[in-house]
Amino acid sequence: MFSLMSEKALEWSMAPYTMDNVERWINNLPTLIALVAENQDRIIGWASIHKFPHPRRKGLGDLGIYLHQDFHNVGLGTAMTERLLQLAKNEKMHRIELTVVGENKIALRLYEKFGFQIEGVSKDAFYGQDSKYHDIVNMGLILSQY
Repeated sequence: MFSLMSEKALEWSMAPYTMDNVERWINNLPTLIALVAENQDRIIGWASIHKFPHPRRKGLGDLGIYLHQDFHNVGLGTAMTERLLQLAKNEKMHRIELTVVGENKIALRLYEKFGFQIEGVSKDAFYGQDSKYHDIVNMGLILSQY
């Protein structure tokens, strides 16, 4: 999926995504809640919550989601996020956090729709494809409030 994504779809990501990166994600299944969306035998979406393994971070996780550009704005991100949060609640997770580039307004709206709150901004923390620095928005959700 990542190799078929447009530069625009990966604009706010940490690309490039190599097979080594993807295999590292998959090989950490005990610390991962993962979803894959398929259409006509091709992967079109990946969403996951990485569960922090350290005892001091018990019940906490980090959410990430990627959608192929042909499936933006069709409700797939909403459906995958909703399912991920349900699975996290079923696993009795307490809190989900994430980071998103401030200019990624579509992602910000999606996360806010599910109750994620902005908890802070890291100024100039992302160096974009445009050769400029951008702010990263730190968001969190306490699952009992979802």
